[in-house]
Amino acid sequence: MDLVPALEEPLKQPLKSVLGPATAKVMAEHLGLRTVGDLLHHYPRRYEERGQLTHLADLPMDEHVTVVAQVADARLHTFASAKAPRGKGQRLEVTITDGSGRLQLVFFGNGVHKPHKELLPGTRAMFAGKVSVFNRRLQLAHPAYELLRGDSEEAVETWAGALIPIYPATAKLESWKIGKAVQTVLPSAQEALDPLPPALREGRGLLPLPEALLKIHRPHTKADIADARARLKWDEAFVLQVALARRRHADTLLPAVPRVPGPDGILAAFDDRLPFTLTEGQQKVSREIFADLATAHPMHRLLQGEVGSGKTMVALRAMLAVVDAGGQAAMLAPTEVLAQQHHRSVTEMMGELAEGGMLGGAEHATKVVLLTGSMGLAARRQALLDLATGEAGIVIGTHALIEDKVQFHDLGLVVVDEQHRFGVEQRDALRGKGKQPPHLLVMTATPIPRTVAMTVFGDLETSVLDQLPAGRSPIASHVVPAADKPHFLARAWERVREEVAAGHQAYVVCPRIGDEEDDPKKAGKKKDPEGEADKRPPLAVLEVADQLSRGPLQGLKVEVLHGRMHPDDKDAVMRRFAAGETDVLVATTVIEVGVNVPNATAMVIMDADRFGVSQLHQLRGRVGRGSAPGLCLLVTEMPEASPARQRLAAVASTLDGFELSRIDLEQRREGDVLGQAQSGARSSLRVLAVIEDEEVIAEARQEAAAVVAADPELERLPGLRTALDALLDEEREQYLEKG
Repeated sequence: MDLVPALEEPLKQPLKSVLGPATAKVMAEHLGLRTVGDLLHHYPRRYEERGQLTHLADLPMDEHVTVVAQVADARLHTFASAKAPRGKGQRLEVTITDGSGRLQLVFFGNGVHKPHKELLPGTRAMFAGKVSVFNRRLQLAHPAYELLRGDSEEAVETWAGALIPIYPATAKLESWKIGKAVQTVLPSAQEALDPLPPALREGRGLLPLPEALLKIHRPHTKADIADARARLKWDEAFVLQVALARRRHADTLLPAVPRVPGPDGILAAFDDRLPFTLTEGQQKVSREIFADLATAHPMHRLLQGEVGSGKTMVALRAMLAVVDAGGQAAMLAPTEVLAQQHHRSVTEMMGELAEGGMLGGAEHATKVVLLTGSMGLAARRQALLDLATGEAGIVIGTHALIEDKVQFHDLGLVVVDEQHRFGVEQRDALRGKGKQPPHLLVMTATPIPRTVAMTVFGDLETSVLDQLPAGRSPIASHVVPAADKPHFLARAWERVREEVAAGHQAYVVCPRIGDEEDDPKKAGKKKDPEGEADKRPPLAVLEVADQLSRGPLQGLKVEVLHGRMHPDDKDAVMRRFAAGETDVLVATTVIEVGVNVPNATAMVIMDADRFGVSQLHQLRGRVGRGSAPGLCLLVTEMPEASPARQRLAAVASTLDGFELSRIDLEQRREGDVLGQAQSGARSSLRVLAVIEDEEVIAEARQEAAAVVAADPELERLPGLRTALDALLDEEREQYLEKG
């Protein structure tokens, strides 16, 4: 949206600069603003009011005021200070009066020269600033002022009521300098090409783009700001949704093989064997997926479901439907531990249906193979052969599946688990393994608010599983304030011992590993104004495990798990824990995704304030997976009133992941969310707030779909095409291309 052709003029050029060369250089290096268009789309963060005209007799403290008064007296004093030790410091004191009272103004240092020349006794002027007290007298330090030379009362009112834009600035470039630069280029706003189709703009009563740019940078009233923001939000939402709608439209043009399961094939046999009934949610989502699989263009669906809501069951039935229809299905997991676990649970759920080609295999059986990087050569060779011949209908693996050597007989469906851990390129490489583009199902246990799903994953249709299957136990969560109430922490370790005594197991999660590569000095550097706890480095797995083994959990079998261990060692630790040989597992967040140990009932999260809301919710989902209730203790040293404690209280108060993801998003800026999801590209959102502007995004999505359906190449909308090109710089274009 920044780079409309008339606004492509660089701020800094070899021969002439739109701005001074030094200013242009700082703007480019520190704010990423390189063209006139960039600068016009650098919107004010907020607006200061000079304050309504105030009589000197009734000045409020600590508020911005504007007064009209006459200079009664002006004196220049010199003084010695640390900066000016030889008595060269200068202070200008000006006394003003408006008949109702008197007020002192004070200017220091180099700031004294201009007012010393202009504010002579008898001069009438308007002064604006913040009222403070010095030596028990009211004063304004360094006020802004405007001399009044026989001006009308109307001009006085206008100046006092003006809204002063405050821009996102840097130490090298103050807001008012950015404001001046914007005023220099503001006339170019008239040439801005409007990306919104005229019918849409008029139908919704939105300002034309040039007028919106003018009003956001130079508003006369608060209504001007509201109108401008409403218009600019629409631009951002609409252009992004058009990009996603074009992506979806292009997908509908791709060919795919429809996959319709037979009435009495492997899927029917599997359903007959199920010892329980699918939840309504699972049945509904399965119907959506089967309808997509039956079409002649590739499915692109996002399956969201809380931890334990039965996503794997839904994905397995989709894979079996494809096998039924003569194709193969691949499931891609982010780690070897998770791939092995999926393989185990899928073969267990399928029983003899997973023993295709073997003695004792059922009539409709197929082979389910595992493919990971650390497999032995013979096993790997056999797995590759089974895939190439079509003997194996289902393969589960890590990114080893993407390697060139892996050939499929007829790949019909790709299921990606925990999408946010996979690069777009990896998904794309796997999709390229089919003779025609395979259908794609992306699963995530991270609840994503509807608007984020529409914005970040807008090229995917969304299905949500929001019921937990019968038999899942509730999880009680409590905040343990270790600094205020140390006895609460002692009780937490007693609770862990009680769970172990009852035959269960526990996790203890720490933010850091604690080996020499994991430097606490670096970890401790991030200062956070929230509290004293930030003065020490985050707690580490190796230290905590050692302290627990020798202290409160002495006599229990304690093991550690973290990301820098050798894969074989990690697997061995996980196997021992899953088999119940270990009582307590002290780990980093490697356990966050997909670790399934139904016997683990308690989790203690150390320095819980150092984790995000959604991450805490994910971690908590590792307990209460069996018939016994789960317990999650959030240990923190943060003071009670801090935002960190409020965040933890929110996590403890609800098990609704969607509610928590909204809280999480409100606390972080959406730009972070979108920035990560859009392959690190600069977030395009400046005024659009993903949570607050849910209606705008939903409406923009509908409008975008209609526009793209009528004119996929946007031939009749050159302004929109240009805005799209600016949004989709190369990096983004690739991101959306790869979907």
